[in-house]
Amino acid sequence: MDFEIMRLNDTDGAAVDRTVADAATVDELVQQAAATGQRLYIRPLQASAA
Repeated sequence: MDFEIMRLNDTDGAAVDRTVADAATVDELVQQAAATGQRLYIRPLQASAA
């Protein structure tokens, strides 16, 4: 499953950048964000209909 991750601005909470990643990469990004105090918004991507 893929997730959309948006890094949020510390001032107003606006999305600064967007990344699409798998679950293992999300775990790494969350650990990095926790270590540096970054705020993230994470949501699952909808699977496209085949």
